Amino acid sequence: MDGTGTAPRKGTVTQRAIERIKAMIAEGRLEPGQRLPTERDLAADLGISRSSMREAIRALTVLGVLEARHGSGIYVTRLRAGDLLETFGVVADLSRGERLAELLEVRRVLESAATALAAARITPDRLAEAGEHLAAMDATDDPDELLVHDLAFHRVIAVAAGNETMAALLEGLSSRTFRARVRRGYEEDGALARTRHEHAAIHRALAARDPEAARAAAAAHVGGVEQWLRRSPES
Repeated sequence: MDGTGTAPRKGTVTQRAIERIKAMIAEGRLEPGQRLPTERDLAADLGISRSSMREAIRALTVLGVLEARHGSGIYVTRLRAGDLLETFGVVADLSRGERLAELLEVRRVLESAATALAAARITPDRLAEAGEHLAAMDATDDPDELLVHDLAFHRVIAVAAGNETMAALLEGLSSRTFRARVRRGYEEDGALARTRHEHAAIHRALAARDPEAARAAAAAHVGGVEQWLRRSPES
């Protein structure tokens, strides 16, 4: 009961349980890969009912913070950025109109930063890999094949930037479904030649190890798609 003589709403208690478990992880009392105490012990330790604790564990499992291992118990995941941000890609896949344009704006900012970092950090092997995908894009007009190499080209750059969290965010903004929807309409407007030119400009900047040129080339590439999308809100 609270001070008013009424019982707290269950959602509030569950949310408190979620926050307490998150705090235990943030403070290092629960480490990535570590098994949680039993539901009963954890509920008793935090002064929360077992049903609320069960709901909190379920919610954190959906978010990728915890994982249930059959016959073994509940564990903290490795807390990799890619796992925790997986649901971000669902938002990108389902968005339309102005919200889709906003996501392109976010991608422009992140991709520009990632490409600038990659220009300073990319290894010869990764640069060659990006070049192979660029050549493959130039060698085909098949939309599906183009999309595969387009995704791979940008993924190589995101990984080369050396920031796992940024790469995970860009992966969410570069899902096959998301990119296919945007690219289909964009290329129907005759933009294929332009996108090939833009990819080549990005690769040249990477090869020159020029972060500012890489940043500008990436911004121009994503910005062109973003501007088209804002003119086509029905996408």
